[in-house]
Amino acid sequence: MNSSSQSANSDTSGHRLADIAGTIIAMLTLTLPLFAIAQFSSVNVENSNPQTVTYKLPATQK
Repeated sequence: MNSSSQSANSDTSGHRLADIAGTIIAMLTLTLPLFAIAQFSSVNVENSNPQTVTYKLPATQK
């Protein structure tokens, strides 16, 4: 009886470690992209290649 209780205890601690590791991986998977987007996105985005209008817009009459 003693040996079976020890193996059950080691399985429980192994599962607990796997649960913790899985939770950490899941949290990183969900939060890391958000931090990367926030870090590398700019509030003031400048248009370095402005496009000119090549056609005439109709004038509106009031």
